Amino acid sequence: MGIDKSKGTWLPLWISIGIAIGIFIGSKYGRFNIPGNLDGSGKLNVVLNYIQDSYVDTVNTYRLVEDALPNIIHELDPHSEYISAADMKRVNESLEGHFSGIGVSFYILKDTIVVTSIVPGGPSEAAGIMPWDRIVMVDDSLVAGNKIQNEDVLRVLRGERGTEVKLGIISSGSNYVHDIIVTRGEIPVNSVNASYMLTDRIGFIKLGVNFGFNTFSEFISAISKLKSSGAQSFIIDLRGNAGGSLDVVVAMVNEFLQKGDLIVYTEGRSFPRTDNYANGSGTCKDDDIVVLIDELSASASEIFAGAIQDHDRGLIIGRRSFGKGLVQSQRNFPDGSAVRLTVARYYTPSGRSIQRVYEKGRYDEYEMDAINRYIQGDYVNIDTLNNLIPFKTLGGRTVYGGDGIMPDVFISRDTTGYNSYYNSVVNRRLDEEYAMMYSDMHKEKLSSFETWQDLYKYLRQQPLLLNLVSHADNNGIRRRPYYIQESSELFENNLTAYIVRNFFGEEAFWASYYREDPLLHKGVELIETEKTTKANILKEEYK
Repeated sequence: MGIDKSKGTWLPLWISIGIAIGIFIGSKYGRFNIPGNLDGSGKLNVVLNYIQDSYVDTVNTYRLVEDALPNIIHELDPHSEYISAADMKRVNESLEGHFSGIGVSFYILKDTIVVTSIVPGGPSEAAGIMPWDRIVMVDDSLVAGNKIQNEDVLRVLRGERGTEVKLGIISSGSNYVHDIIVTRGEIPVNSVNASYMLTDRIGFIKLGVNFGFNTFSEFISAISKLKSSGAQSFIIDLRGNAGGSLDVVVAMVNEFLQKGDLIVYTEGRSFPRTDNYANGSGTCKDDDIVVLIDELSASASEIFAGAIQDHDRGLIIGRRSFGKGLVQSQRNFPDGSAVRLTVARYYTPSGRSIQRVYEKGRYDEYEMDAINRYIQGDYVNIDTLNNLIPFKTLGGRTVYGGDGIMPDVFISRDTTGYNSYYNSVVNRRLDEEYAMMYSDMHKEKLSSFETWQDLYKYLRQQPLLLNLVSHADNNGIRRRPYYIQESSELFENNLTAYIVRNFFGEEAFWASYYREDPLLHKGVELIETEKTTKANILKEEYK
């Protein structure tokens, strides 16, 4: 019998096709009948494929994953997180210390964008935009009177570096619109809010909400400026600072420690212990230092305070810090999103982990801890020592770990004046709004003062509070005389600082706002009475 060569030729092909069809059918209808045990990732892929292939309606699996990932990552611990591409852009801007835009600060007053300040050397200054100019058109689109929000303004004014935006401007004292073309450029995001002299020999540096990539260079510039003005001691304000780059804070602490001093070490299951030491190149190794912290000081700011405290190098003043001692590593995805995963814990030189206690899956309670502390009275009484573990500094003083950084000198939070009327006005930002209205109405007079101190003295003589109360009343917050009187000093301090900022900038704002700050006053007192020298710290003369 002869052999049919044509059948022999096609048989392998038909077998291959049959196998392929079988794999397809199996993958489509039998994914849950896979023998053996699937790990978590395998099961997740099976479910996603099953949904994509068989769900009754069309499903955007990308959106499904985007919605699911934050919940999956958040189950691990309070600080591991998935960050979407849109959110990641904003995060990077704060950490990288810059974004692309036109270089103005603004306030939306009565549905109109009012320019309050110009970034020196920025695109708007080059284009001729001035403070108090009104932006009513952007690229031929009306933006005034359309209930525009801050986010909307940022969206239309920011853009790629080198791109142009046409602005319709009404200049101060004018009634007609003229066009100005602005070429967007790189705009710095400052993480050092202020640096100025408190006395002839004490310099003050106020850090912003985080440690970004530019924070160290800004910090060094601030130190250099203050030293050139005669500073021999420093008060570093880390209140409200939520942390940031570990490398940056290590470099900053290095300025105050001696060569070989341990700054911080990290350690995790897959990450062996890594020590960070001072290299001896610091410019402030012999200068007295006071560090201010509060319940919102976290992570990198706690590393800073912990290193200073453990080496008996300076005094920590304020209230118990937040308690974040977890180190995150970041993995980026091609679409711009990222995962930040906790990979280690950090420890202060004495071996303290300052991470607050948390239970997996009960992170609502964790996030409410700051409020619970307030309810329990921790901010007005000496913090309780629950959950705290005693450690010894290098000089033998007792410090505590396990629940934040305990300050050497406790200063209670002044709750005087904080009542329902005050909260209603401030939460709706009516005090800031009235300050802007007042600044706008009296800008010629207010801009005539040569220093912020002169403006401050003038403002304290004006009936600002009375006018604010009328403004609040017009916005639906009825007058409550007792509460108004109780909050009068807080209101007047806020109003004065906001108005000062409109004419003298951010640094003058903080100098005005902190003029009567009890933590600053205590820091100055301790430095001037030499309680901050290492010898007196070891003797605990500050108590």
